[in-house]
Amino acid sequence: MRPSNERPAQWRKSSYSNSEGASCIEVDDARPGRVRDSKDPGGPDLAFSPAAWQDFVIAVRAGEFDPRR
Repeated sequence: MRPSNERPAQWRKSSYSNSEGASCIEVDDARPGRVRDSKDPGGPDLAFSPAAWQDFVIAVRAGEFDPRR
């Protein structure tokens, strides 16, 4: 059960994901740091601290996870 002061999830899939969503995650715009597997929207989600999430986003934008590098 969600605490009464917690906003409902607002899941968003990356604009870079393909239509099949084979290996995509969705992020919760209402609570940054929450992610889930787009293929299993009813399944569990992961929650990261704001600092850890910020570090991850910075690394992605810097191309640290680009397989072509």
